[in-house]
Amino acid sequence: MRPALLLAGLLIAALPVGAAELRPFVATYDAWYQGKAAGTATMRLAPQGDQWDIGLDIRGNRGFAGILGLNLSQNTVFDIAGGLYRPLQQSTVRKAAMFFNRRVTGLYDWSRNVAQWSGDLKASRKAPVALQSGDMSALLINLAVIRDALPGVQLQYRFVDGGRVREYHYQAEQAPEIVPVGEMSYSALRVSRTNGGNDEMIIWVADGVPTPVRILQREDGEDAIDLRLVEYQGVQ
Repeated sequence: MRPALLLAGLLIAALPVGAAELRPFVATYDAWYQGKAAGTATMRLAPQGDQWDIGLDIRGNRGFAGILGLNLSQNTVFDIAGGLYRPLQQSTVRKAAMFFNRRVTGLYDWSRNVAQWSGDLKASRKAPVALQSGDMSALLINLAVIRDALPGVQLQYRFVDGGRVREYHYQAEQAPEIVPVGEMSYSALRVSRTNGGNDEMIIWVADGVPTPVRILQREDGEDAIDLRLVEYQGVQ
């Protein structure tokens, strides 16, 4: 597993943001796999002095423990420079079995505009990657979608993570839809990646909620990993 203003047609590469607009939180999700309840997940955002730390941990239940995408821990330390979320350090741990972990760590050196990863990945992905202003890790792109999403808007980001560079294009729907969250429901805007080919990513964003209400990865037209928000709490 690998692992509301109407502004129709507007293309946003990145919008200025201040640290005050980020709100620390801890969010709990139910994790589903191919339509079946498969585990739990936790997403958290916390300040670290003048930096921030965002992490996602997904834990599969018995019977799903061998699926890489359902036993995953990701983390990005970042700061805010020139109004942009700027990754500084990134790590990913994937568990395929009880005694088999794949660990990857990366450093973003903005003084030289170079990022590089080490650990359990292909030699070709350990080569230095040239950085551009606005580059983000996967977790930071989730935060950026929450920040930028408006009905009808197109969003564009450059993904630089795990030794890979990709352009991510998203399209927000024209109107929100109702998404159940535990015993409640949110009016949430569906934002879909449009250039992922057979690998689709859909994020639902609700006004005033600092974390995605739902994150769905689809492969070959079928639901794969599906994270559905249970609850979230602000952290002081």
